[in-house]
Amino acid sequence: MDGATGPLIVGALAFVAVLAVAGVLLLRTALATRERRSRALQDELAEARAQADRIRSAAENEAAEKLRSAEERVADQRAEAEEEQAAARAQLAEQRTDLERRESRLAEREQRLDEEVRRLTEARERAEERSEHLDERERDLARLDDQRRAVLEAAAALSAEEAKAELVAEVENQAKREAALIVRDIEKDARKNGDARARKIITLAVQRLATEQTTESVVSVVHLPGDEMKGRIIGREGRNIRAFETVTGVNLIIDDTPEAVLLSCFDPVRREVGRLTLETLVLDGRIHPHRIEEVHEASRAEVDQLCVRAGEDALVDVGITDIHPELVTLLGQLRYRTSYGQNVLKHLVESAHLAGMMADELGMDARLLRRCALLHDIGKALTHEVQGSHALIGAEIARRYGESEDVVHAIEAHHNEVEVRTVEAVLTQAADAISGGRPGARRESLEAYVERLQRLEEIARANEGVEKVFAMQAGREIRVMVRPEAVDDVQAQVIARDIAKRVEEELTYPGQIRVTVIRESRASETAR
Repeated sequence: MDGATGPLIVGALAFVAVLAVAGVLLLRTALATRERRSRALQDELAEARAQADRIRSAAENEAAEKLRSAEERVADQRAEAEEEQAAARAQLAEQRTDLERRESRLAEREQRLDEEVRRLTEARERAEERSEHLDERERDLARLDDQRRAVLEAAAALSAEEAKAELVAEVENQAKREAALIVRDIEKDARKNGDARARKIITLAVQRLATEQTTESVVSVVHLPGDEMKGRIIGREGRNIRAFETVTGVNLIIDDTPEAVLLSCFDPVRREVGRLTLETLVLDGRIHPHRIEEVHEASRAEVDQLCVRAGEDALVDVGITDIHPELVTLLGQLRYRTSYGQNVLKHLVESAHLAGMMADELGMDARLLRRCALLHDIGKALTHEVQGSHALIGAEIARRYGESEDVVHAIEAHHNEVEVRTVEAVLTQAADAISGGRPGARRESLEAYVERLQRLEEIARANEGVEKVFAMQAGREIRVMVRPEAVDDVQAQVIARDIAKRVEEELTYPGQIRVTVIRESRASETAR
């Protein structure tokens, strides 16, 4: 070995030794790492075992708790079942006792019924015996009566029925004549003072009343800007008009009338809401089902406010303040109601003023009379919803909302459906008749007018001795011409009274109808 290779060998050996040392170190490091990992895995395994033990313990505790709870519930249910069973036994025992008492009472009642049947049977037997005895006596009396009647008929040369009819007719005629004479004398005495006084009171009241002669009526006609608007109102396949009628409850009539449509509805307030709704839709131009519903709600709220305002204005006009709000609303609704062309709310205000003026003349409570007259037709606001007379409906409404008995009676008696008992009711009737019967206040259809005149003439002609009948002054007066040889002066008075009574009972009319019976005799000779 030369001097050059020695260091190389030494270096190689040193390098090998270093590699060996490094390998040992790496091996030790790997072993240490594996040992740490093994310890970590052992720690995790121990922790997992501990956690499993805890979970098992918790599960066992929970199961034990549920078991105890289930046992307690079972015990409670068993106790409740035992209590219910005990209660059922007690109730059953009570029912059994009650049944025994009822059976005992039934037995006693059957015994009493048997005794009553026995007494009734005995009473029936006694009644049958008395009935037979009475029948025998009646037969004897009938025989005696027949014998007496035969003797009387032979003596009078008349049958019993003829004599009875003649006597009744004579007594009836004599009673009528005497009654007519008495009534005529009483009426003469009453007219001397009462007629002048009543005429003065009514004349002063009418003269002091300032009101228009013609009244406006609710017109359900909506004018359109053009005929093309009718197509928009109808809508595609009639969609808009169906929606309008469904929402408003008002029938919309579209005919050949240029630039106008007609609204038809029995309820005047609903018709007014429909009119405002349609006018708003026409002005807006947007007509479809959703818009119809929106405008209808707004129009209904507006009409409700107008009704309340109209009722309040009427109360202010007649000087009444303390009244129920519902009555105020019903009064306002009468703004859209008419009767024979006369606005009902204006008629009530006018009647209230008349009643107050007559009350002042008579020294009575004018405020009470105005209240009676203002509310006497309040039932007309609900006649399209409630069946019955508006007088009785109005009286029930007034009683419900705290009005006094005087006011209620005046309302229910103003058409004589209830017997008049107070002076306030009489004055309410007078104010109603004056307001409805003044010239220009009301109108009626031609058919009803002609029918009333014909009925007046028929009633007058039905009396014996009548020759001619004339209905005059638009049916406010009847002149009856009688035959002087068949009717005397007293009988003429009786005929006039009978005709007036039948007219009051059978006809409905505003104001009064005068019945005049004319009996005249003429003597004529011819000079030759």
